[in-house]
Amino acid sequence: MLRSLDIRDMLIIDRLELTFQPGLNVLTGETGAGKSILLDSLGFVLGWRGRAELVRQGAEQGEVVAVFDLPEGHAAHGVLEEAGLPGGDELILRRVNARDGRKTAWVNDRRCSGEVLRLLSETLVELHGQHDDRGLLNPRGHRDLLDTFGVLETLRRDVKQAWDRLRGARKALAAARAAIEAVRAEEDFLRHAVSELDALDPQPGEEAELDSRRRLMQGAERVRESVGRAHGALGSDGAEGAMGDALRWLEEAVEGTEGHLEAPLAALERALSELGDAVDGVEHCLQALQFNPMELEEVEERLFAIRALARKHGVIADELAGFAAELRDKLQALDAGAEQIGDLEAEVTATEADYDARANALSTARSEAAGRLDQAVSAELAPLKMERAVFQTEITSADPGPEGRDMVAFTVATNPGAPSGPLAKIASGGELSRFLLALKVCLAGDASGLTMIFDEIDRGVGGATADAVGRRLAALAEGGQVLVVTHSPQVAALGGHHWRVEKRVADEMTLSNVVALGDTERVDEIARMLSGDTITDEARAAARSLLG
Repeated sequence: MLRSLDIRDMLIIDRLELTFQPGLNVLTGETGAGKSILLDSLGFVLGWRGRAELVRQGAEQGEVVAVFDLPEGHAAHGVLEEAGLPGGDELILRRVNARDGRKTAWVNDRRCSGEVLRLLSETLVELHGQHDDRGLLNPRGHRDLLDTFGVLETLRRDVKQAWDRLRGARKALAAARAAIEAVRAEEDFLRHAVSELDALDPQPGEEAELDSRRRLMQGAERVRESVGRAHGALGSDGAEGAMGDALRWLEEAVEGTEGHLEAPLAALERALSELGDAVDGVEHCLQALQFNPMELEEVEERLFAIRALARKHGVIADELAGFAAELRDKLQALDAGAEQIGDLEAEVTATEADYDARANALSTARSEAAGRLDQAVSAELAPLKMERAVFQTEITSADPGPEGRDMVAFTVATNPGAPSGPLAKIASGGELSRFLLALKVCLAGDASGLTMIFDEIDRGVGGATADAVGRRLAALAEGGQVLVVTHSPQVAALGGHHWRVEKRVADEMTLSNVVALGDTERVDEIARMLSGDTITDEARAAARSLLG
């Protein structure tokens, strides 16, 4: 609910503080007194696009502050949380317009963008008038309005969930088909490459091992000759034999040397032991250097084959085994693709059937709700002296989507047999106002927590019709808040709170002011609305009669 509006230096308002109340709030005044300026100022602080020049002449900046009460669960709390702005049970909007056109906004003393203000305004205020394209005249919102009237939230949620499942199934099927097509395009290459890799069966580390064996065998003859000569020099015919003879001779002579040969004998025995180890190692090396000349050819052939495959596929030799596994996986996916596609196609078919069933149920419910809405609006039109007018909710087919397969549009025909069309194009100004009011009364349940503003919606009507308009506005205001800008005394008399907008001249400057009216002032204002500038006793009596 809008609790207060503080306006400073906007157009012809220098300073104005208004405190609004629940129920039906009425603003009256002569034409040009500044009633539209109040709406312009409210629209400015709510981020609506309006007049470019708003700052009062001679002022450096204009400022508007609006304070709203936010009950628990109000939709504005979600907008505040999403924008990272402080919340609470009170919402203070402040916006400043500098002389150079710069605009700055705050929400609960925190800077914010105009877009955040507009998002908040959608949860706070609903404006209705003859040129309103934000609410009931906008056909893009008619489907949502019908669904709210029909209490179809559960069916809508079911349809959206079914649509999400259908989209997911279609996406999975398309991805699987694309993957299989990509593999099928290289199927011949895959099968040849896998066959070639399987035949060679390269193993990690094998290339390095083959290269080492190849180099060993290539130098084996030269190395074997040198190792063989070393073996001859070390063996029984060489150093080992000579050292053995020396040991035997020294042992024969040891008894006559008085211990002088004991140390040399011990050293010689150690040397013979080490020499024996060396001879054994050289013999093992000679055995390792023995190879079949055909083996070198075989090693080279496999080594070159592995390296050639690695170059061909652009991988290192040790990765050939893993690369072969990847190619085999692709072939297995291709071979299993038909079964996978079949499963995914079955899933799409099942989710399509589920979506169709839920969308059909929503369409049926919409048709039933449309009939009830048409009857309700027709019942409201009769007291508004439009009993011959025809209101119809048209439902046509649309492309399937998360909200179903229906397009909804509110159409009217001002007389039976006359062509029907959109509200804004068929009805005249006064007729349009009454259509909007009748429709709003029927859709009142969708405005929970909103402050509804009706800008001269009673234009072009009077007498009993104006009284019917006022009574419906008062009914809308029960348990909520409605602001009405009106020239109709019948409407004004039904208000719970009454303000008069008036102009005054101070220091050769025209300023607008708003005055809260007490009982006596209210009688005079309604009398003025009935009789004009000259207020007669008869007009006052008529005003008291309207006020009841």
